[in-house]
Amino acid sequence: MNALAAGFDTGNDDVFARIAQAIERHGYAIVDGGVPEATVDALFVQLTALADDAMARAAVGRDDVHQLNRFVRTDDTCWLDGDTPATRGFLGWMECLRLGINRHLYLGLFDYEAHFARYAPGAFYRRHVDAFGDLQRNRVLSTVLYLNPTWRPGDGGEMVLYAPGEGGAAVETVQPLYGRLAVFLSERFPHEVLTTRTTRFSIAGWFRVNGSVDGQIDPPR
Repeated sequence: MNALAAGFDTGNDDVFARIAQAIERHGYAIVDGGVPEATVDALFVQLTALADDAMARAAVGRDDVHQLNRFVRTDDTCWLDGDTPATRGFLGWMECLRLGINRHLYLGLFDYEAHFARYAPGAFYRRHVDAFGDLQRNRVLSTVLYLNPTWRPGDGGEMVLYAPGEGGAAVETVQPLYGRLAVFLSERFPHEVLTTRTTRFSIAGWFRVNGSVDGQIDPPR
C-alpha cells in the first residue's frame, strides 16, 4: 500500500466508487461529507491561520507561459506539501481516491498536487480549463474542496462548470459549502469562479498521469 494511504480503510470505498461512477456517467461528481470531518476542520484551521506572506498571488499557465494575469484570476495560493497533520490527512485521503478511481475507471492516475486558495472579497477566476492545451497532457481530474463554514447564498464564489467547447452552456453551479468536494475531468469542462463577496477558502488540486518521455520527468518535481 502507498505510504500516503496507510491508516485509511481502502476496502470500504463506497464514496470512491460513487465518485468514479458519477465521473463515468457525467464527467464530474459533487460530494458532501466524503472527506472526513476532522480533516476538513483541521484544514480550515490551518488555512485561516496562514500569514499573508505565506500566500502568493496566483498565476496562469506553465513553464515559459507562467505569468500573473489579474484580468483572469485574482486569488492567492499556497501549495500543500504534507508537512502538517491536516495536510497529511488530506493527501492520504486523496491518495485513496486516486487508487479507487484507478481501480474503477483505469485512468492511470499517477500523481496529485494541490494548493490552498483564498479569494478575498471581489476576487474571481475567469472561464478556463485546467489542462495545458498543446503542452504534454498531464492533468486528468481536477478537484476542489470547499472550506467555508458560514457561506450563504448571495456570498458569491460559486464554481460554474460549462459544457465542452467555446460558448458551451452552464451545466452545473457548485456552491462552495463547507466540506463539499467537486471532482471533474480537467480537459472536458471549462469552468470559472464567480466574483465572491466574502472571503472564500478552498483547496484546488489535480490528479495527473505520468507523461515522462526520454528520461524527462512529467509531472515535474
